[in-house]
Amino acid sequence: MQLVNNTCLKSQIESGRDKASVKIYNDDCLNVMNKLDNDTVDLLLTDPPYNLGQFMKSRNAGVFRMRENHFVASGWDDLEYDDWSQQMQAFFNEAFRVVKTKGAMIVFMSLMKLETVISLATEAGFYYKTVGVWHKTNPMPRNMNLTFVNSTEAWIYFVKGSASGTFNNDGKMIHDHFETSLTPMTEKKHGKHPTQKPVKLLEKFVSILSNSGDMVLDPFMGSGSTAVASLNLGRNFIGSELDEEYFKVSKNRIEEIV
Repeated sequence: MQLVNNTCLKSQIESGRDKASVKIYNDDCLNVMNKLDNDTVDLLLTDPPYNLGQFMKSRNAGVFRMRENHFVASGWDDLEYDDWSQQMQAFFNEAFRVVKTKGAMIVFMSLMKLETVISLATEAGFYYKTVGVWHKTNPMPRNMNLTFVNSTEAWIYFVKGSASGTFNNDGKMIHDHFETSLTPMTEKKHGKHPTQKPVKLLEKFVSILSNSGDMVLDPFMGSGSTAVASLNLGRNFIGSELDEEYFKVSKNRIEEIV
């Protein structure tokens, strides 16, 4: 395993596991995606900023008392709406270029932003397939005596240039509703990320929407869960993460399994 540093590409790991390649970058996702060739990605699976920071700060939700390292205080989730929309449009334009025809894209997103994200992605050229839900079986019981407990997050399924692509269902019906527990502590031993997804959940998308040896891209890599899921299932992986500390968490997790 080799760590490379230069002014253009802040950090990169290149490694192999069972002939699978892994490349991760401590850099802005657009910088990294701009260096990828056209039509190189089979599955783009990512969890971008939901841009809810300003909204949540205006509410008396008690999130700072209830959850350590909450995304509201992260500093990367509080852009003005127009700035966030412009950045997301630039992201989807690059995503459309690098994803292969019939390749899939899964984007996690707040229910409040679904219409915007679907509009931006379809404007970039993606075919909208459906919206699904991740149901957390053990959610934080925040304000449980005052309102309904928030136990779901949405994900959106797109395909590039076609109404269908890889879909490994083995002839069985797959609902647009996945249930898992929250991310276990065993997956946080190298450090916590406020929006970290469990590997078990991400493996569902990787196994259904890609094949062994395919290339998976996560431009908002966070703590590297998509990388772990991809490697576990024999896929190649490219990821980028702007925050240096979260990049180090990803690096350590990947080094542990390759």
